[in-house]
Amino acid sequence: MTARRSVLLGLAGLALGGGGYVTGAFREARRQAETRLFAQAQVIDSRAGALEFAVAGDGQPLMMIHGTGGGFDQGLLFAAGLRLRGFRIIAPSRFGYLGSVFPEDASPAHQSDVLVDLLDYLGIDRLPVVGGSAGALTSAEFALRHPTRCSHLGLLVPAANLTNRDPVQFTALQEVAVNMVLGSDFWFWALARFSPGQMIRTLLATDPALLDQVPESERRRAEEILAQIFPISRKINGLRTDGFWAGVPTTTAHDRIVAPTLILSCEDDLFGTAATARLLAERIPGAELTIFPTGGHIWLGHDDDVADRIAEFVAAGGQRSGGSP
Repeated sequence: MTARRSVLLGLAGLALGGGGYVTGAFREARRQAETRLFAQAQVIDSRAGALEFAVAGDGQPLMMIHGTGGGFDQGLLFAAGLRLRGFRIIAPSRFGYLGSVFPEDASPAHQSDVLVDLLDYLGIDRLPVVGGSAGALTSAEFALRHPTRCSHLGLLVPAANLTNRDPVQFTALQEVAVNMVLGSDFWFWALARFSPGQMIRTLLATDPALLDQVPESERRRAEEILAQIFPISRKINGLRTDGFWAGVPTTTAHDRIVAPTLILSCEDDLFGTAATARLLAERIPGAELTIFPTGGHIWLGHDDDVADRIAEFVAAGGQRSGGSP
C-alpha cells in the first residue's frame, strides 16, 4: 500500500511539474488511439441503436466478446491466436464502449439480443461465441437466449457473482486509484505509462512478476491489453455497467444452457475467476473446464494454450442439441 501511495503522489507531482513534455506526450497518445480505433471499426443500426464491430481473418466465424475496459479492439486481441488458427473473428463493442450505444437497459441479456442483429447483418446463422471476463456475462446470456445461433460457448476468465458475494473487492487505496483512473484519460495514461506494474496488478488482476517469466510476445500482449483501455473516457459507461452486473448476484439460468461449453481460467487470477469457473462448470450441463496454474486474469503465458484449447473444442463438435455447428 505504501508503494501505491508513493506512485500516486509521485504522479500528482509529475502532472503539476512535468510541463510541456507530459502534456505533449499525452495528446499524442490520445491522437494515436483515436486514429487506431477509427481505422478498424464499422457501425450498424441495431434494435438498440448504434452497434460497433470489427471483423478480421478468414474461415469459420467466431464471435469474441471483450471484457471490462475493452471494445472491439480488445476482442480482436483476445482472439488473435484463434485468427491464426483459421477463424474469422467477429468482435463487437458492448454497450457503453467506444462507438456502441449505451441504452437505458444495458444488461447482458439485452446486449445478447442485440448481437443477433449483428449476426443477421453479417449473414451468419450460427457460430461459436466466446466471452472474456465481463464479456462472459453476455456470452452466457447469448447461449441461453439464442441457442439456435450459438454452436459452442466459451467462457474465458469469466466474471459472475454466483455466491451472492462480489468476487472482486478492492482495498480503500485501490478504490481511490480506480476511481481516479475511471475519471480521467490523463490519469489512466500517466499511471499506465509510469507505473504499468501496479496497473497490471490492479486493473488486469495479474501479478506483474509474471512478466519476467513469459516470452517477449506475451509481455507485449499484456502491455497492449493495458494500452487498449485508453482512452478511458470512451468506455466509462461500459466500465461502470460491467462493475454493476459482475457484482450483483447473477440471474442467468446457467443450468439451462444447451450449447457445448468450455470454461477456462487461471488459478492465480486476482479477480478470483478460477473459483467462478469451477462453479459454472458445476451448473452448466456437460461443461468442460481447464484451469491453468498461473497466468492471472489475462492468462499470461498461456495465450497459445487458450487458442489451441478453444480451436480443438470447436473442431471436436460435442453437440448436445440443436443440430450441427
